[in-house]
Amino acid sequence: MDRRGQQLKLAAVAVCVVLALTGFSTSKGHGRSHSGGGGGGCSSSGQDHDSSSSTSGSTSSGSSGSTYHDYDDDDYSDDTYGDGGSSGTSTAQKDATVELIDCATPSEAYATVEVTNPNATGGYFTVTVDFLDAGSRRVEQRSAEEYVAANDTSTVQVDLSAPGVAARVDTCDPEPYAPAR
Repeated sequence: MDRRGQQLKLAAVAVCVVLALTGFSTSKGHGRSHSGGGGGGCSSSGQDHDSSSSTSGSTSSGSSGSTYHDYDDDDYSDDTYGDGGSSGTSTAQKDATVELIDCATPSEAYATVEVTNPNATGGYFTVTVDFLDAGSRRVEQRSAEEYVAANDTSTVQVDLSAPGVAARVDTCDPEPYAPAR
């Protein structure tokens, strides 16, 4: 390569380094501005756009020691999202409480329980009941899923696998909490 070509290549690398150090990015923009700066650098085919930050020093056009941040995958804290940037997260629901109403009998092959949802939103809850014999040994463990409205209580029937099993059941022991689905 001639001397003029080497000078142009050196000038291009110097421009990339200066742009990277000042926070200016020559990579494709997405029409978003972000407060607090955020790195940049010259675009490189070796950049990993899925990770939140990476340093690139292995490619000739990468900026050594600078960080690249792909803002496309982040939550933004502006008025469009309403809740200060937590649009990608949801608040987990608390477990519902469970109380036994009736145990299975030979004529009724199910237990009846009350499920109370303590949450401000409705949701599905999984109720689990252990059906025990006279020696407190498990005959069966059965579950039922039920929708319970916000701050409400629902009556749920948890069926045994077959009517004949009910004759072996002496007591019912529901799990005290039903996890939200």
